Amino acid sequence: MSTKDTAFSKTPKPIKCGKKTLDFSKPKIMGVLNLTPDSFFDGGKFSHEKHWIEQTAKMLKEGADIIDLGAISTRPGAKMIDVEEELSRIILPLEILLGEFPEAIFSIDTFRAKVAAECVEIGAKMINDISGGNFDSNMFETVARFKVPYVLMHIHGNPQNMQSEPITENAILLIHDFFKEKIAQLNKLGIEDIILDPGFGFGKTIRCNYSILNHLEDLRIDNLPILGGISRKSMINKVISTKPSEALNGTTILNTISLLNGANILRVHDVKEAAETIEIVSFYKDFNECN
Repeated sequence: MSTKDTAFSKTPKPIKCGKKTLDFSKPKIMGVLNLTPDSFFDGGKFSHEKHWIEQTAKMLKEGADIIDLGAISTRPGAKMIDVEEELSRIILPLEILLGEFPEAIFSIDTFRAKVAAECVEIGAKMINDISGGNFDSNMFETVARFKVPYVLMHIHGNPQNMQSEPITENAILLIHDFFKEKIAQLNKLGIEDIILDPGFGFGKTIRCNYSILNHLEDLRIDNLPILGGISRKSMINKVISTKPSEALNGTTILNTISLLNGANILRVHDVKEAAETIEIVSFYKDFNECN
Protein backbone atom coordinates (compact mmCIF):
# COMPACT_ATOMS: atom_id res chain seq x y z
CA MET A 1 0.00 0.00 0.00
CA SER A 2 1.41 3.40 -0.97
CA THR A 3 1.78 6.41 1.31
CA LYS A 4 -1.04 8.08 -0.61
CA ASP A 5 -3.34 5.11 0.11
CA THR A 6 -2.77 5.43 3.85
CA ALA A 7 -2.86 9.23 4.12
CA PHE A 8 -5.94 10.36 6.07
CA SER A 9 -7.15 6.73 5.74
CA LYS A 10 -9.39 6.96 8.79
CA THR A 11 -10.74 10.17 10.24
CA PRO A 12 -10.07 10.39 14.00
CA LYS A 13 -12.96 11.06 16.31
CA PRO A 14 -13.74 14.74 16.93
CA ILE A 15 -12.48 16.61 19.99
CA LYS A 16 -14.84 18.81 22.01
CA CYS A 17 -13.38 22.21 22.99
CA GLY A 18 -15.96 24.06 25.04
CA LYS A 19 -18.82 24.89 22.68
CA LYS A 20 -16.70 24.07 19.63
CA THR A 21 -15.81 20.76 18.07
CA LEU A 22 -12.59 20.02 16.20
CA ASP A 23 -13.50 17.81 13.26
CA PHE A 24 -10.47 16.07 11.77
CA SER A 25 -11.92 15.40 8.34
CA LYS A 26 -9.23 17.94 7.43
CA PRO A 27 -6.03 18.51 9.44
CA LYS A 28 -5.97 21.37 11.92
CA ILE A 29 -3.34 23.96 12.84
CA MET A 30 -2.10 24.82 16.32
CA GLY A 31 -0.31 28.19 16.22
CA VAL A 32 2.46 28.73 18.77
CA LEU A 33 2.58 31.88 20.91
CA ASN A 34 5.59 31.73 23.23
CA LEU A 35 5.50 34.12 26.18
CA THR A 36 9.00 33.11 27.23
CA PRO A 37 12.25 35.07 26.97
CA ASP A 38 14.29 31.96 26.09
CA SER A 39 12.40 29.71 23.67
CA PHE A 40 14.61 28.18 20.99
CA PHE A 41 13.13 30.13 18.06
CA ASP A 42 11.09 33.14 19.16
CA GLY A 43 12.05 33.69 22.78
CA GLY A 44 11.36 37.28 23.87
CA LYS A 45 9.68 38.18 20.58
CA PHE A 46 6.17 38.42 22.06
CA SER A 47 6.74 40.20 25.36
CA HIS A 48 4.13 42.98 25.28
CA GLU A 49 0.36 43.21 24.98
CA LYS A 50 0.53 44.69 21.48
CA HIS A 51 2.67 41.76 20.31
CA TRP A 52 0.36 39.14 21.85
CA ILE A 53 -2.69 40.62 20.17
CA GLU A 54 -1.06 41.22 16.79
CA GLN A 55 0.46 37.76 16.56
CA THR A 56 -2.73 36.02 17.66
CA ALA A 57 -4.79 38.01 15.17
CA LYS A 58 -2.31 37.16 12.43
CA MET A 59 -2.36 33.43 13.20
CA LEU A 60 -6.16 33.27 13.40
CA LYS A 61 -6.49 35.17 10.11
CA GLU A 62 -4.04 32.81 8.43
CA GLY A 63 -5.99 29.74 9.52
CA ALA A 64 -4.99 28.66 13.03
CA ASP A 65 -7.64 26.51 14.71
CA ILE A 66 -5.92 26.58 18.12
CA ILE A 67 -3.57 29.08 19.74
CA ASP A 68 -1.06 27.40 22.06
CA LEU A 69 0.23 29.68 24.83
CA GLY A 70 3.45 28.70 26.58
CA ALA A 71 5.14 30.53 29.46
CA ILE A 72 8.02 28.17 30.24
CA SER A 73 10.70 27.13 27.78
CA THR A 74 11.14 23.38 27.32
CA ARG A 75 14.03 23.49 24.86
CA PRO A 76 17.02 21.24 25.74
CA GLY A 77 18.86 22.69 28.72
CA ALA A 78 16.24 25.35 29.41
CA LYS A 79 16.30 27.01 32.82
CA MET A 80 13.47 25.85 35.06
CA ILE A 81 11.23 28.52 36.59
CA ASP A 82 8.85 28.09 39.51
CA VAL A 83 5.11 27.83 39.20
CA GLU A 84 4.45 31.39 40.38
CA GLU A 85 6.70 32.85 37.69
CA GLU A 86 5.01 30.70 35.06
CA LEU A 87 1.61 31.94 36.23
CA SER A 88 2.81 35.56 36.25
CA ARG A 89 3.84 35.20 32.61
CA ILE A 90 0.67 33.56 31.32
CA ILE A 91 -2.41 34.78 33.21
CA LEU A 92 -2.50 38.38 31.99
CA PRO A 93 -1.85 37.52 28.31
CA LEU A 94 -4.52 34.83 28.44
CA GLU A 95 -7.07 37.22 29.98
CA ILE A 96 -6.32 39.89 27.38
CA LEU A 97 -6.42 37.47 24.45
CA LEU A 98 -9.70 35.91 25.61
CA GLY A 99 -11.14 39.41 25.73
CA GLU A 100 -9.90 40.22 22.24
CA PHE A 101 -10.70 36.82 20.67
CA PRO A 102 -13.54 35.25 22.67
CA GLU A 103 -14.33 32.66 19.99
CA ALA A 104 -10.76 31.36 19.72
CA ILE A 105 -9.60 28.06 21.21
CA PHE A 106 -6.65 28.70 23.52
CA SER A 107 -4.46 25.81 24.58
CA ILE A 108 -2.03 26.06 27.51
CA ASP A 109 1.40 24.53 27.10
CA THR A 110 2.23 23.51 30.67
CA PHE A 111 3.19 20.45 32.68
CA ARG A 112 1.89 21.90 35.96
CA ALA A 113 -1.60 21.13 37.23
CA LYS A 114 -1.92 24.45 39.06
CA VAL A 115 -1.17 26.43 35.91
CA ALA A 116 -3.55 24.24 33.93
CA ALA A 117 -6.35 24.72 36.48
CA GLU A 118 -6.03 28.50 36.76
CA CYS A 119 -5.90 28.94 32.98
CA VAL A 120 -8.92 26.72 32.34
CA GLU A 121 -10.87 28.58 35.02
CA ILE A 122 -10.17 31.79 33.09
CA GLY A 123 -11.27 30.29 29.78
CA ALA A 124 -8.56 28.12 28.17
CA LYS A 125 -10.02 25.12 26.38
CA MET A 126 -7.11 22.66 26.09
CA ILE A 127 -4.02 21.52 27.99
CA ASN A 128 -0.83 20.64 26.15
CA ASP A 129 1.47 18.73 28.52
CA ILE A 130 4.98 17.87 27.32
CA SER A 131 5.42 15.42 30.20
CA GLY A 132 2.41 13.21 29.57
CA GLY A 133 1.50 13.58 33.23
CA ASN A 134 4.93 12.51 34.48
CA PHE A 135 6.06 15.83 35.97
CA ASP A 136 2.96 16.54 38.07
CA SER A 137 0.95 13.73 39.62
CA ASN A 138 -2.11 15.98 39.84
CA MET A 139 -2.30 16.74 36.12
CA PHE A 140 -4.60 13.91 35.04
CA GLU A 141 -7.04 14.54 37.88
CA THR A 142 -7.06 18.25 37.02
CA VAL A 143 -7.83 17.59 33.36
CA ALA A 144 -10.57 15.16 34.39
CA ARG A 145 -12.10 17.73 36.76
CA PHE A 146 -12.32 20.41 34.08
CA LYS A 147 -13.18 18.02 31.22
CA VAL A 148 -10.91 19.72 28.67
CA PRO A 149 -9.00 18.06 25.80
CA TYR A 150 -5.52 16.91 26.70
CA VAL A 151 -2.45 16.70 24.48
CA LEU A 152 -0.54 13.65 25.68
CA MET A 153 3.11 14.01 24.69
CA HIS A 154 5.94 11.52 25.08
CA ILE A 155 9.20 12.75 26.56
CA HIS A 156 12.32 10.82 27.54
CA GLY A 157 13.89 12.47 30.58
CA ASN A 158 13.24 16.17 31.15
CA PRO A 159 14.28 19.38 29.35
CA GLN A 160 17.46 19.61 31.41
CA ASN A 161 18.79 16.13 30.55
CA MET A 162 16.69 14.74 27.68
CA GLN A 163 19.38 15.13 25.02
CA SER A 164 22.26 13.86 27.18
CA GLU A 165 20.98 10.28 27.00
CA PRO A 166 18.31 10.24 24.27
CA ILE A 167 16.44 7.20 23.02
CA THR A 168 18.56 5.51 20.37
CA GLU A 169 16.44 2.52 19.39
CA ASN A 170 12.96 0.97 19.67
CA ALA A 171 11.39 4.44 19.75
CA ILE A 172 8.14 3.34 18.11
CA LEU A 173 7.57 0.51 20.59
CA LEU A 174 8.49 2.68 23.58
CA ILE A 175 6.19 5.53 22.55
CA HIS A 176 3.33 3.19 21.65
CA ASP A 177 3.56 1.47 25.04
CA PHE A 178 3.71 4.87 26.77
CA PHE A 179 0.58 6.03 24.95
CA LYS A 180 -1.25 2.80 25.70
CA GLU A 181 -0.50 3.02 29.43
CA LYS A 182 -1.35 6.71 29.73
CA ILE A 183 -4.54 6.48 27.66
CA ALA A 184 -5.78 3.72 29.97
CA GLN A 185 -5.11 5.95 33.00
CA LEU A 186 -6.87 8.90 31.38
CA ASN A 187 -9.84 6.83 30.26
CA LYS A 188 -10.23 5.46 33.79
CA LEU A 189 -10.68 9.06 34.95
CA GLY A 190 -13.27 9.69 32.25
CA ILE A 191 -10.95 11.59 29.89
CA GLU A 192 -11.74 10.70 26.27
CA ASP A 193 -10.68 13.83 24.36
CA ILE A 194 -6.99 13.01 23.94
CA ILE A 195 -4.51 14.12 21.29
CA LEU A 196 -1.33 12.08 20.83
CA ASP A 197 2.02 13.83 20.38
CA PRO A 198 5.13 11.62 19.92
CA GLY A 199 7.36 14.46 21.12
CA PHE A 200 9.78 15.11 18.28
CA GLY A 201 13.11 16.19 19.74
CA PHE A 202 12.20 15.45 23.34
CA GLY A 203 14.83 12.88 24.23
CA LYS A 204 15.28 11.21 20.85
CA THR A 205 18.20 11.02 18.44
CA ILE A 206 17.86 12.50 14.96
CA ARG A 207 17.45 9.03 13.48
CA CYS A 208 14.75 8.16 16.01
CA ASN A 209 12.90 11.37 15.18
CA TYR A 210 12.81 10.43 11.50
CA SER A 211 11.77 6.90 12.34
CA ILE A 212 8.86 8.31 14.35
CA LEU A 213 7.95 10.56 11.42
CA ASN A 214 7.89 7.51 9.15
CA HIS A 215 5.69 5.52 11.55
CA LEU A 216 3.17 8.07 12.81
CA GLU A 217 0.19 5.93 11.89
CA ASP A 218 1.65 3.02 13.85
CA LEU A 219 1.49 5.17 16.99
CA ARG A 220 -2.25 5.81 16.71
CA ILE A 221 -4.34 4.18 19.44
CA ASP A 222 -8.15 4.17 19.68
CA ASN A 223 -8.38 6.30 16.54
CA LEU A 224 -7.16 9.36 18.44
CA PRO A 225 -5.79 12.37 16.53
CA ILE A 226 -2.01 12.74 16.21
CA LEU A 227 -0.17 16.05 16.56
CA GLY A 228 3.07 16.76 14.74
CA GLY A 229 5.26 19.33 16.48
CA ILE A 230 8.24 19.68 14.15
CA SER A 231 8.34 23.41 13.50
CA ARG A 232 11.92 24.75 13.12
CA LYS A 233 13.38 22.00 15.34
CA SER A 234 16.90 20.60 15.38
CA MET A 235 15.82 17.51 13.44
CA ILE A 236 15.67 19.92 10.50
CA ASN A 237 18.64 22.10 11.32
CA LYS A 238 21.08 19.27 12.01
CA VAL A 239 20.33 17.67 8.65
CA ILE A 240 20.59 20.75 6.42
CA SER A 241 22.86 22.92 8.60
CA THR A 242 20.40 25.72 9.24
CA LYS A 243 19.44 27.80 12.24
CA PRO A 244 15.85 27.86 13.55
CA SER A 245 15.38 31.24 11.84
CA GLU A 246 16.32 29.62 8.51
CA ALA A 247 14.26 26.45 8.90
CA LEU A 248 10.90 27.40 7.38
CA ASN A 249 11.47 25.45 4.18
CA GLY A 250 12.61 22.39 6.13
CA THR A 251 9.58 22.72 8.39
CA THR A 252 7.24 22.73 5.40
CA ILE A 253 8.90 19.61 4.00
CA LEU A 254 8.55 17.69 7.25
CA ASN A 255 5.00 18.95 7.81
CA THR A 256 4.15 17.56 4.38
CA ILE A 257 5.63 14.18 5.28
CA SER A 258 3.86 14.14 8.62
CA LEU A 259 0.50 14.85 6.95
CA LEU A 260 1.06 12.08 4.44
CA ASN A 261 1.92 9.73 7.28
CA GLY A 262 -1.16 10.48 9.37
CA ALA A 263 -0.76 13.72 11.35
CA ASN A 264 -4.06 15.46 12.11
CA ILE A 265 -2.72 18.61 13.78
CA LEU A 266 0.36 20.64 12.89
CA ARG A 267 1.84 22.68 15.74
CA VAL A 268 3.67 25.53 14.03
CA HIS A 269 5.20 28.98 14.31
CA ASP A 270 4.27 29.78 10.69
CA VAL A 271 0.53 29.35 10.20
CA LYS A 272 0.17 30.61 6.62
CA GLU A 273 2.70 28.11 5.28
CA ALA A 274 1.15 25.27 7.29
CA ALA A 275 -2.31 26.12 5.92
CA GLU A 276 -0.98 26.05 2.37
CA THR A 277 0.70 22.72 3.05
CA ILE A 278 -2.58 21.25 4.29
CA GLU A 279 -4.44 22.55 1.23
CA ILE A 280 -1.98 20.98 -1.20
CA VAL A 281 -1.72 17.66 0.62
CA SER A 282 -5.51 17.48 0.94
CA PHE A 283 -5.92 18.19 -2.77
CA TYR A 284 -3.32 15.54 -3.57
CA LYS A 285 -5.28 13.05 -1.50
CA ASP A 286 -8.62 13.88 -3.10
CA PHE A 287 -7.83 14.58 -6.75
CA ASN A 288 -9.06 12.38 -9.60
CA GLU A 289 -6.49 10.97 -11.97
CA CYS A 290 -6.30 12.71 -15.34
CA ASN A 291 -6.39 9.83 -17.81
